Amino acid sequence: MATRTIRVDMIARVEGEGALDLHIREGKVTRAELRIFEPPRLFEALLRGRDFREAPDITARICGICPVAYQMSAVHAMEQAMGVEVGGPIRDLRRLLYCGEWIESHALHIVMLHAPDFLGFPDAIAMARQHGDAVRGGLLLKKAGNGLMRLLGGREIHPINVKVGGFYRVPDRAEFASVEEELKRARHFAVQLLRWVAGFTFPAFERDYEFVALRHASAYPFNEGRIVSNRGIDIAAADYAIVFEERHVAHSTALQAVIKGRGSYLVGPLARYNLNFDRLPPDIQALAREAGLGPVCRNPFQSIVVRAVEVIYACDEALRLIAAYEPPAAPAIAVEPRAAIGHACTEAPRGILYHRYEITADGSIREARIVPPTSQNQKSIEEDLRVVATRDIALPDEELRDRCEQAIRNYDPCISCSAHFLKLGVHRR
Repeated sequence: MATRTIRVDMIARVEGEGALDLHIREGKVTRAELRIFEPPRLFEALLRGRDFREAPDITARICGICPVAYQMSAVHAMEQAMGVEVGGPIRDLRRLLYCGEWIESHALHIVMLHAPDFLGFPDAIAMARQHGDAVRGGLLLKKAGNGLMRLLGGREIHPINVKVGGFYRVPDRAEFASVEEELKRARHFAVQLLRWVAGFTFPAFERDYEFVALRHASAYPFNEGRIVSNRGIDIAAADYAIVFEERHVAHSTALQAVIKGRGSYLVGPLARYNLNFDRLPPDIQALAREAGLGPVCRNPFQSIVVRAVEVIYACDEALRLIAAYEPPAAPAIAVEPRAAIGHACTEAPRGILYHRYEITADGSIREARIVPPTSQNQKSIEEDLRVVATRDIALPDEELRDRCEQAIRNYDPCISCSAHFLKLGVHRR
């Protein structure tokens, strides 16, 4: 009775700390577990009792790479609770800030974390010796994204300029001049980056995922839209808990989200692209086709190509918003507290990020619920691992381990984000 156990004690080139256990018995994968063992960070508990206006600054600390996603979900949820809708230049500036985060996050993942898998290098430092232009281009892209975050958010990491109702300060048109020039150069490198990753060799692998993403009436989604899927889901963020639920599994300090009665689903660039290809401008659709993508892509290993497409889109959208920008009359609108429940969902680089807050009459947060993208993808990652390991089961342990790690990195998991809560049951006799 042949039994193999492959254990990866620490998954490299992802944000946070996680591990993989793969159990194989008589040629079949019996269990694939993405172990998330970082201590729970308890942000939902930290928010209780705080003023609703503090939520954007507190939630931004959940992630150093995608703090804007947490801030935007928080402000939209609070505004929805208070019956406030923000439009005009402030809405555009929020979308522009999100562009900066997508650019810097995607560039970091594509070049520094994921590309080495396809080219046979242990890390980006080794890869740079042969692919220096690509690495330099990726760093330039990240710098351009960081520049947008610094200008609009006050600093690159954990921005401090975002508030419920708008911003503490908004830039004048002249302040965009240097950022605009940097974005134009970055756009050129983004196209080169897409063509570079399109030339990688991808494993022949597809799964029939249920893709879940936001869909907006006219735009490729960042901050706004309904939650939709390719199998009929079409709901407002307020109905998230009706369709989705989180479950605790013994091997993870992150809850796993599933669709009630159906199971796993996939969020992130692949889901956004498949559900919103028609929302991309024609020239970017053409670049995607040139890179070997059609309107639908079910190969998770090609997510690196989809991310590169989204980088180009974010550069173009940022330049469009800057060109049309006129400063608002005030940097924010007044938002007064009331007893209410607010929901919001925005598109973090890694997928939809759902927030729900219950607010008391004096503006205190009574309850908070945050569902990060990696929590939503964890079950799908494990299902990918079972399929990948079964298909490549004849590989030596080290090669099989590497292929499984690559499958995990397809999702660009933010493990630290997902380890935000642990449901603990204590049973005494």
